[in-house]
Amino acid sequence: MSNTNEPSNQPEETEIDLREILYLFKKNWLGLIIAALVGGLLALSYTFAFIAPKYESQSMLYILSKTTSITSLADLQVGTQITADFEVIATSKPVFDAAITRIEQEDNQKFTRSQLQEMVTVTNETDTRILVIKAISENPTDACIVANAVAEETADQMAFIMKSDPPTTVETAEVSTVPISPSVPTNTAIGVLLGLLLFVAYIIIRFAFNDRICTEEDIQKYLGLNTLVIVPYEEGLDTQKKKNRIFHKKKD
Repeated sequence: MSNTNEPSNQPEETEIDLREILYLFKKNWLGLIIAALVGGLLALSYTFAFIAPKYESQSMLYILSKTTSITSLADLQVGTQITADFEVIATSKPVFDAAITRIEQEDNQKFTRSQLQEMVTVTNETDTRILVIKAISENPTDACIVANAVAEETADQMAFIMKSDPPTTVETAEVSTVPISPSVPTNTAIGVLLGLLLFVAYIIIRFAFNDRICTEEDIQKYLGLNTLVIVPYEEGLDTQKKKNRIFHKKKD
Protein backbone atom coordinates (compact mmCIF):
# COMPACT_ATOMS: atom_id res chain seq x y z
CA MET A 1 0.00 0.00 0.00
CA SER A 2 1.54 3.23 -1.09
CA ASN A 3 1.82 6.24 1.14
CA THR A 4 0.12 9.26 -0.40
CA ASN A 5 2.38 11.57 1.57
CA GLU A 6 5.57 10.27 0.01
CA PRO A 7 7.25 12.77 -2.30
CA SER A 8 6.96 11.98 -5.97
CA ASN A 9 10.09 11.03 -7.87
CA GLN A 10 8.84 12.74 -11.01
CA PRO A 11 10.47 16.07 -11.77
CA GLU A 12 8.42 19.05 -10.65
CA GLU A 13 7.58 21.77 -13.11
CA THR A 14 8.86 25.19 -12.11
CA GLU A 15 5.99 27.57 -11.50
CA ILE A 16 6.47 31.29 -11.14
CA ASP A 17 3.87 33.20 -9.19
CA LEU A 18 3.49 36.67 -10.66
CA ARG A 19 2.27 38.02 -7.35
CA GLU A 20 5.44 36.85 -5.67
CA ILE A 21 7.50 38.42 -8.44
CA LEU A 22 5.68 41.73 -8.01
CA TYR A 23 6.22 41.47 -4.27
CA LEU A 24 9.93 40.96 -4.85
CA PHE A 25 10.02 44.03 -7.08
CA LYS A 26 8.28 46.04 -4.38
CA LYS A 27 10.64 44.67 -1.75
CA ASN A 28 13.70 45.55 -3.86
CA TRP A 29 12.50 48.98 -5.05
CA LEU A 30 15.64 50.64 -3.77
CA GLY A 31 17.82 48.20 -5.72
CA LEU A 32 15.82 48.92 -8.88
CA ILE A 33 16.38 52.65 -8.48
CA ILE A 34 20.10 52.17 -7.83
CA ALA A 35 20.43 49.85 -10.85
CA ALA A 36 18.69 52.41 -13.07
CA LEU A 37 20.94 55.23 -11.81
CA VAL A 38 24.10 53.17 -12.22
CA GLY A 39 23.10 52.13 -15.75
CA GLY A 40 22.36 55.71 -16.72
CA LEU A 41 25.62 57.03 -15.26
CA LEU A 42 27.66 54.32 -16.98
CA ALA A 43 26.00 55.05 -20.33
CA LEU A 44 26.52 58.79 -19.85
CA SER A 45 30.18 58.32 -18.96
CA TYR A 46 30.75 55.99 -21.89
CA THR A 47 29.11 58.45 -24.28
CA PHE A 48 31.36 61.33 -23.26
CA ALA A 49 34.55 59.28 -22.87
CA PHE A 50 34.52 56.89 -25.83
CA ILE A 51 32.08 58.16 -28.49
CA ALA A 52 33.41 61.01 -30.61
CA PRO A 53 30.82 63.60 -31.67
CA LYS A 54 30.01 63.83 -35.37
CA TYR A 55 28.99 66.91 -37.35
CA GLU A 56 26.93 67.24 -40.51
CA SER A 57 26.95 69.81 -43.30
CA GLN A 58 24.76 69.80 -46.39
CA SER A 59 24.51 71.42 -49.81
CA MET A 60 21.42 71.47 -52.01
CA LEU A 61 21.13 71.51 -55.81
CA TYR A 62 18.11 72.19 -57.97
CA ILE A 63 18.56 69.62 -60.70
CA LEU A 64 16.92 71.67 -63.47
CA SER A 65 19.13 74.30 -65.06
CA LYS A 66 17.88 77.77 -65.93
CA THR A 67 17.87 76.90 -69.65
CA THR A 68 15.46 73.97 -69.27
CA SER A 69 12.17 74.66 -71.03
CA ILE A 70 8.69 73.22 -70.57
CA THR A 71 9.02 71.29 -73.84
CA SER A 72 12.26 69.67 -72.82
CA LEU A 73 10.74 68.75 -69.47
CA ALA A 74 8.02 66.80 -71.25
CA ASP A 75 10.53 65.16 -73.55
CA LEU A 76 12.87 64.12 -70.77
CA GLN A 77 10.04 63.22 -68.35
CA VAL A 78 11.91 64.82 -65.52
CA GLY A 79 10.64 63.37 -62.29
CA THR A 80 11.59 60.76 -59.78
CA GLN A 81 13.44 58.61 -62.32
CA ILE A 82 15.69 61.46 -63.46
CA THR A 83 16.25 62.51 -59.85
CA ALA A 84 17.29 58.96 -58.97
CA ASP A 85 19.78 59.07 -61.86
CA PHE A 86 21.29 62.26 -60.45
CA GLU A 87 21.62 60.62 -57.03
CA VAL A 88 23.75 57.92 -58.62
CA ILE A 89 25.81 60.51 -60.49
CA ALA A 90 26.50 62.43 -57.26
CA THR A 91 28.06 59.37 -55.66
CA SER A 92 29.96 58.17 -58.72
CA LYS A 93 33.72 57.74 -58.85
CA PRO A 94 34.34 60.63 -61.32
CA VAL A 95 32.55 63.04 -58.98
CA PHE A 96 34.45 61.86 -55.90
CA ASP A 97 37.81 61.90 -57.68
CA ALA A 98 37.19 65.42 -58.97
CA ALA A 99 36.09 66.53 -55.49
CA ILE A 100 39.29 65.11 -53.99
CA THR A 101 41.37 67.08 -56.48
CA ARG A 102 39.37 70.26 -55.80
CA ILE A 103 39.78 69.94 -52.04
CA GLU A 104 43.52 69.33 -52.35
CA GLN A 105 43.96 72.38 -54.59
CA GLU A 106 41.69 74.80 -52.70
CA ASP A 107 42.02 73.67 -49.09
CA ASN A 108 45.30 71.73 -49.13
CA GLN A 109 43.67 68.65 -47.57
CA LYS A 110 43.86 65.08 -48.78
CA PHE A 111 41.01 62.61 -48.78
CA THR A 112 40.67 59.17 -50.32
CA ARG A 113 37.74 57.92 -52.33
CA SER A 114 36.77 55.46 -49.60
CA GLN A 115 36.73 58.28 -47.02
CA LEU A 116 34.34 60.31 -49.15
CA GLN A 117 32.13 57.28 -49.71
CA GLU A 118 31.81 56.88 -45.94
CA MET A 119 31.20 60.57 -45.34
CA VAL A 120 28.78 61.51 -48.13
CA THR A 121 25.11 60.64 -48.53
CA VAL A 122 22.84 61.94 -51.29
CA THR A 123 19.06 62.10 -50.97
CA ASN A 124 16.16 63.65 -52.80
CA GLU A 125 13.58 65.72 -50.95
CA THR A 126 10.16 64.13 -51.36
CA ASP A 127 8.10 65.49 -54.27
CA THR A 128 10.87 67.91 -55.25
CA ARG A 129 13.74 68.09 -57.73
CA ILE A 130 16.17 69.18 -55.04
CA LEU A 131 19.21 67.04 -54.42
CA VAL A 132 20.58 67.13 -50.86
CA ILE A 133 24.27 66.30 -50.46
CA LYS A 134 25.29 65.64 -46.86
CA ALA A 135 28.73 65.01 -45.38
CA ILE A 136 29.31 63.70 -41.85
CA SER A 137 32.65 63.87 -40.05
CA GLU A 138 34.15 64.18 -36.59
CA ASN A 139 35.69 67.43 -37.86
CA PRO A 140 32.95 69.99 -38.68
CA THR A 141 35.23 71.85 -41.11
CA ASP A 142 35.97 68.69 -43.07
CA ALA A 143 32.25 67.96 -43.36
CA CYS A 144 31.61 71.43 -44.77
CA ILE A 145 34.51 71.25 -47.25
CA VAL A 146 33.52 67.82 -48.54
CA ALA A 147 29.82 68.67 -48.91
CA ASN A 148 30.57 71.79 -50.97
CA ALA A 149 33.21 70.09 -53.12
CA VAL A 150 30.97 67.13 -53.94
CA ALA A 151 28.05 69.45 -54.71
CA GLU A 152 30.12 71.55 -57.09
CA GLU A 153 31.54 68.53 -58.90
CA THR A 154 28.08 66.96 -59.06
CA ALA A 155 26.75 70.08 -60.77
CA ASP A 156 29.59 70.04 -63.30
CA GLN A 157 29.12 66.33 -64.01
CA MET A 158 25.36 66.78 -64.48
CA ALA A 159 25.97 69.64 -66.94
CA PHE A 160 28.42 67.49 -68.87
CA ILE A 161 26.07 64.51 -69.07
CA MET A 162 22.92 66.49 -69.84
CA LYS A 163 24.72 68.87 -72.23
CA SER A 164 23.19 71.86 -70.49
CA ASP A 165 23.96 74.49 -67.91
CA PRO A 166 24.87 73.17 -64.44
CA PRO A 167 22.09 72.90 -61.85
CA THR A 168 21.41 75.85 -59.57
CA THR A 169 22.89 75.77 -56.08
CA VAL A 170 20.06 76.19 -53.60
CA GLU A 171 22.20 76.11 -50.47
CA THR A 172 25.92 75.84 -49.75
CA ALA A 173 27.25 73.91 -46.79
CA GLU A 174 28.24 75.72 -43.61
CA VAL A 175 30.38 74.63 -40.68
CA SER A 176 28.12 73.06 -38.07
CA THR A 177 28.55 73.91 -34.40
CA VAL A 178 26.11 71.33 -33.00
CA PRO A 179 26.92 67.60 -33.32
CA ILE A 180 24.27 65.26 -34.67
CA SER A 181 25.56 62.31 -32.64
CA PRO A 182 25.84 60.83 -30.15
CA SER A 183 22.48 61.55 -28.56
CA VAL A 184 23.18 61.95 -24.85
CA PRO A 185 19.52 61.68 -23.72
CA THR A 186 18.94 58.57 -25.86
CA ASN A 187 22.09 56.80 -24.67
CA THR A 188 21.33 57.67 -21.05
CA ALA A 189 17.79 56.33 -21.38
CA ILE A 190 19.14 53.11 -22.89
CA GLY A 191 21.57 52.77 -19.98
CA VAL A 192 18.76 53.25 -17.45
CA LEU A 193 16.64 50.64 -19.21
CA LEU A 194 19.51 48.13 -19.38
CA GLY A 195 20.27 48.64 -15.71
CA LEU A 196 16.65 47.95 -14.80
CA LEU A 197 16.44 44.89 -17.06
CA LEU A 198 19.62 43.38 -15.63
CA PHE A 199 18.46 43.83 -12.06
CA VAL A 200 14.99 42.46 -12.88
CA ALA A 201 16.62 39.44 -14.52
CA TYR A 202 18.76 38.94 -11.39
CA ILE A 203 15.68 39.02 -9.16
CA ILE A 204 13.75 36.55 -11.31
CA ILE A 205 16.68 34.13 -11.67
CA ARG A 206 17.39 34.22 -7.94
CA PHE A 207 13.72 33.54 -7.23
CA ALA A 208 13.48 30.72 -9.78
CA PHE A 209 16.56 28.89 -8.46
CA ASN A 210 15.79 29.40 -4.78
CA ASP A 211 15.20 25.87 -3.43
CA ARG A 212 14.99 26.78 0.25
CA ILE A 213 11.85 25.73 2.12
CA CYS A 214 10.28 28.89 3.43
CA THR A 215 6.52 28.33 3.63
CA GLU A 216 4.10 25.54 4.52
CA GLU A 217 3.26 25.25 0.83
CA ASP A 218 6.93 24.43 0.17
CA ILE A 219 6.81 21.67 2.82
CA GLN A 220 3.75 20.12 1.19
CA LYS A 221 5.16 20.49 -2.30
CA TYR A 222 8.75 19.31 -1.85
CA LEU A 223 8.57 16.99 1.19
CA GLY A 224 5.05 15.63 0.82
CA LEU A 225 4.34 16.31 4.50
CA ASN A 226 1.48 18.09 6.21
CA THR A 227 2.21 21.00 8.50
CA LEU A 228 1.02 20.36 12.04
CA VAL A 229 2.25 23.41 13.92
CA ILE A 230 3.35 26.86 12.85
CA VAL A 231 5.44 28.85 15.32
CA PRO A 232 5.40 32.57 14.52
CA TYR A 233 8.70 34.33 14.62
CA GLU A 234 8.89 37.81 16.06
CA GLU A 235 11.83 39.79 14.85
CA GLY A 236 13.81 41.31 17.68
CA LEU A 237 12.69 38.77 20.26
CA ASP A 238 16.11 37.13 20.54
CA THR A 239 17.72 40.52 20.88
CA GLN A 240 15.39 41.43 23.73
CA LYS A 241 16.21 38.18 25.54
CA LYS A 242 19.91 38.88 25.24
CA LYS A 243 19.42 42.34 26.69
CA ASN A 244 17.48 40.91 29.65
CA ARG A 245 20.22 38.36 30.30
CA ILE A 246 22.88 41.04 30.30
CA PHE A 247 20.76 43.16 32.62
CA HIS A 248 20.31 40.33 35.12
CA LYS A 249 24.00 39.54 35.10
CA LYS A 250 24.90 43.10 35.85
CA LYS A 251 22.29 43.23 38.58
CA ASP A 252 23.63 40.08 40.22
